[in-house]
Amino acid sequence: MSFEFSSLPCSILLLAGGRGQRMGGQDKGLLEWQGQPLIAHLHQLARPLTNDLIISCNRNHERYALYADQQVSDDSPDFPGPLAGIRAGLFAARHAHLLILPCDVPQIDARLLADLRATSRRNPQLPVMVRQGEDWEPLLCIIPTSLKNQVEQAWQAGERSPRKLWLQLGAVALQCPANDPRLANLNTPELLHPGAGMSE
Repeated sequence: MSFEFSSLPCSILLLAGGRGQRMGGQDKGLLEWQGQPLIAHLHQLARPLTNDLIISCNRNHERYALYADQQVSDDSPDFPGPLAGIRAGLFAARHAHLLILPCDVPQIDARLLADLRATSRRNPQLPVMVRQGEDWEPLLCIIPTSLKNQVEQAWQAGERSPRKLWLQLGAVALQCPANDPRLANLNTPELLHPGAGMSE
């Protein structure tokens, strides 16, 4: 299998480790959208781009294993938030950069990921974070794995906000339109079904 490394060699972390509060406690990554689990949509997009596809999950490990080269889990049982999974992914990553994607944005496309990697290649020592209009999207980002110790130090000091941490580390923006349909977040049951106002 060949991988599209020309833009930026990277490990890819798919975040599927949350509590699923807005989904009634269901495992969000395994909920279906357009006939497939959300995680499958992200897997199809990410698989050609890396030989190190990591999934952050805290349950249903056997099911997620079908989509991953390796899995990471939080080291705390109380769902401490996405930074816990990112932190684990940074230490597990086999490449110098970690591209991070949440499982509930299945409409992102290859062009957006190519733009992320190109921006990171121009700023190889800094985090690159999607910015939608005026709003940062801290879970759509690329983090140099060389920053893992700084991330760990911030975590140990009590930081739990990826957005704050990436900005502290000098994040560069990949600017997208405020209404970019690729960034639509399917984080409630209603949005997973046709006719709920989501473009498909």
